[in-house]
Amino acid sequence: MKSRFVLRSAGLLACLAPAWAWSQQTAAPVPQLDTVVVTATRNVQPLKDVLGDVTVIGSEELQSAGQSSLAEVLSHSHGIEYSNNGGPQTVTSLFVRGANSNQTLVLVDGQRINNATNGLAALNALPASSIDRVEIVRGAASSLYGSDAIGGVINVITKRSTDKPLSAYTDVGFGTYGTSSYNAGLSGASNGWTYSLSTGYQQSHGFDATNKKNYYHNPDKDSYYQNNVAASLGYEWLRGQTLSVQYYRTYVNGGYDMGSSPDFNDRSIQKLETYSVTSTNRLTDFWTSTLRFGSSLDYNRSENAPGDEVFGNTPDGRSVFRTRQNQFTWQNDLQLAAGQKLTLAYEHLEQRAAGDIGNFNDFPVSFDNYDETRRHVNSFTGVYLGDFGRHHVQASLRNDNNSQYGNRTTGGLTYGFDITNKVRATAGYNTGFRAPNFNELYWRNDGGFQGNPNLRPETSRNYELGLRYQDDDAEAGITYYHNSVKNLIINQAIDSADPFSVYQPYNISHAVLEGVTLTGMRKFGDTRIRASLDLSNPRNTDTHEQLPQRSDTVLRLSADHRWGDFLLGGEAYLTEDRRDAMTGDKLGGYGLFNLLASYDITRNVQVSVRWNNVFDKKYTLVQGYRTPGSNAFVNLSWRM
Repeated sequence: MKSRFVLRSAGLLACLAPAWAWSQQTAAPVPQLDTVVVTATRNVQPLKDVLGDVTVIGSEELQSAGQSSLAEVLSHSHGIEYSNNGGPQTVTSLFVRGANSNQTLVLVDGQRINNATNGLAALNALPASSIDRVEIVRGAASSLYGSDAIGGVINVITKRSTDKPLSAYTDVGFGTYGTSSYNAGLSGASNGWTYSLSTGYQQSHGFDATNKKNYYHNPDKDSYYQNNVAASLGYEWLRGQTLSVQYYRTYVNGGYDMGSSPDFNDRSIQKLETYSVTSTNRLTDFWTSTLRFGSSLDYNRSENAPGDEVFGNTPDGRSVFRTRQNQFTWQNDLQLAAGQKLTLAYEHLEQRAAGDIGNFNDFPVSFDNYDETRRHVNSFTGVYLGDFGRHHVQASLRNDNNSQYGNRTTGGLTYGFDITNKVRATAGYNTGFRAPNFNELYWRNDGGFQGNPNLRPETSRNYELGLRYQDDDAEAGITYYHNSVKNLIINQAIDSADPFSVYQPYNISHAVLEGVTLTGMRKFGDTRIRASLDLSNPRNTDTHEQLPQRSDTVLRLSADHRWGDFLLGGEAYLTEDRRDAMTGDKLGGYGLFNLLASYDITRNVQVSVRWNNVFDKKYTLVQGYRTPGSNAFVNLSWRM
């Protein structure tokens, strides 16, 4: 209890320190271009005008990630925690404001990538080096994007074209665990054409994914290698009339320990592929129409020891799960009057799922597909934005008609009031839902688990209050949220009296995701300090237990200072105890300290160093799985 009090007190002071220092600032502000965001309203809007709790992670931070995974980079932002099963190449879970990983919608360039089989997004396949920026919207947002947006929405935006005639870059980096990374790209614009092309390759010897407490422990290094490519091409054939195509593909082959043979090199191959064709047409001075067809493929293949019927391995040891999602969108953005916008959109989503499901009631084990393999959703969305002097309104309404469970209507209303020209208060109410995935609905009885086709969607109601200060050199905010999730799906024995009973998912649980977040940033000339403190209570109200893998207190601190061409920075991440999902055991809190530095050799060439876990802290994210020790990465980059 004493350590928890110290952590919370230190975090509160750290977050208030930037606010205290506002009155000490006398230097003239340095003008900067406004950061814009699309995900929060489905329309371009300056970040400073957004009413919700939104963060943009820019290219500079992503470029300095070193060998950190995308999930690690995301966890540097308030309200986000993550876990993986023994390395960045393994299955990764992300918890936004305490919500389950499948309760947060993840987009790549605006297309959903949460697969239809288990509802997760292939975060392990997304290298930070392939991404231009990430937009994070916290809180229920189904009235904007439909299913899965209970905890929030994360939109990963890949490398894009620039407004220069030609721009190019290349990166080469090396680090601990035999890690290396190679990236290159070019982009440009000329005579109405825009284009971009980028590619990357990363590999690592890795570290042992499991420890001796894990039943599947194999004392080897679990290596990985991955590659990615992104391309886009656009043409403005008439002023205000643009046609564009976009493609992104990423692939990772990673080692893990989860097989029947302790000497077998178990591998998981994850591929994610998206493409889209978009026509953007300015029909009048106040009406812009956007037609878009997009498709995404999530493909996962596990390679284990062949022909082990006890563990249900296929004859060749390979099992495949995949999801194809085709999405058509017609969005119309209307400028009703000065300070008033209306967005109306129609979407059609088709999901097709397939998987090798083992039937353990047969011997040898047989494999088959889901009983149902496809579903479709038709959706209508309306979003209104209004600015009336010091008063600001965002309202949204959406109806999703799903071929499996019928209609689901969600809505949101947020009001903002400018107390001064630098201080804004907000209050909002939003609803969300998550449709059951194909595993929960149609998994064949394998002797231990079977799906339940009668499941209903999970639903949520999120209340939120916020207060935010912002000027050119300082930011501070406090947000309270209360997200009540009903019809929560949990697995339960069909016959509680039978110790060997098959488990099945049911809508019987209720959870509350509640918390307070404090954030602060302050610039002192060439020095910048950031801090955030999450005080949360994500709990199952039926059992009164804290939800697993999530902490009730997380403190983040960072600072950097520039001396001419040299930049030095540090990061601290401190978290309280958590509970393991499988064993229920207590996972101790921990603190990590990172260092980063960069030097501009010339105007176009930079060398940077990131040193993670400087003090080689031993910590656990998932019981039985290892985490990286002290590790460093050196990167040399060239920018045209």
